[in-house]
Amino acid sequence: MASNATIFKVTLQIADMDRHYYADHALTIARHPSETDERMMVRLLAYAQHAHEALEFGRGLSAEDEPDVWRKDLTGTVELWIEVGQPDEKRLRKACKRATRVWVYNYGGRGADLWWEQNRELLARFDNLTVVNLSYDASRALAALAQRTMQLQCTIQEGQLWLGDGQSVIHIEPAIRKQDL
Repeated sequence: MASNATIFKVTLQIADMDRHYYADHALTIARHPSETDERMMVRLLAYAQHAHEALEFGRGLSAEDEPDVWRKDLTGTVELWIEVGQPDEKRLRKACKRATRVWVYNYGGRGADLWWEQNRELLARFDNLTVVNLSYDASRALAALAQRTMQLQCTIQEGQLWLGDGQSVIHIEPAIRKQDL
């Protein structure tokens, strides 16, 4: 018998000074049995960075044809496709054909660096792809915030993020490895 997903409830307050976006989101996140807290929290961070009324979580690890986070317009066209981790080039090629913009949130320290070195030249040809790297310390600190019920505040300014739960605040400086054109 397969294990069930673990459900997390998140109240996320976002103050994004870069985009002038200020909103509260009540989110339900299903964490796949094979997904770590670190990966789930990176998905949540990606959500916060791109927050929009139409942004939603994909079905995650169990769905090959959906990203971790995405936004579609009213016609069903995929405007934004977000992958977390170290997706293969074939998956990103497919995403870049389907979506207007594609983002990858890469994390994991040395493993993320190796992934980037192996894929840099292949990914350079995709004009609508942005690759962001989160430091090992940042992604581990995110994992430490994971609780079944969370009340988080996220402030974004000049490309930097501050994510807090009322007791601690994490400062994250995402490094852009590749910017879309």
